[in-house]
Amino acid sequence: MIDNKLEKIRLVLLDADGVLTRGKIIYTEDGNELKAFDVKDGFGIRMLQNAGIKIGIITGRYSETIKRRARELKIDFCHCGVKEKKTVFYEILQQTGFSRDQTVFVGDDIPDIAVMKNAGVGIAVADAHESVKQHADLTTRNPGGRGAVREVCECILKAKGLWEEILQSWVQTDFPDSRE
Repeated sequence: MIDNKLEKIRLVLLDADGVLTRGKIIYTEDGNELKAFDVKDGFGIRMLQNAGIKIGIITGRYSETIKRRARELKIDFCHCGVKEKKTVFYEILQQTGFSRDQTVFVGDDIPDIAVMKNAGVGIAVADAHESVKQHADLTTRNPGGRGAVREVCECILKAKGLWEEILQSWVQTDFPDSRE
């Protein structure tokens, strides 16, 4: 059932803090903000992009660090400091022409529930608030900022029947025999 829904996905939208990061904010003495991102999540995003899937971030907190990560990954939409995530969700749908059924939203906390319920597939990360998990179609095994986004990416690629082809493209069997 969930695979049938994931097969239709053309747009993946993510919360940032607690999904792309562990949800911790560290300030340096000069007031700069530090966040840690999992590179495996980034590679998962790239694989989705290579499969033609659009990616976006909708987060309630304004963060230059999140904006920088979005630029590095060439993420299509990055909305920081959003008070009403559902409104931005529908604006993105209008811009892209995608339907709700063609979207995934990944969240971790109460402000994410409205978008999760409006997306075709709502996904909670493993360490999401219990209320969020209750409204999710799927909960990841991995926590936010520690491979949850990569897990979502792989689930989508598998549901679309693309995973084996992608995996095989990275498995090189044509190295010259070093014993010669």
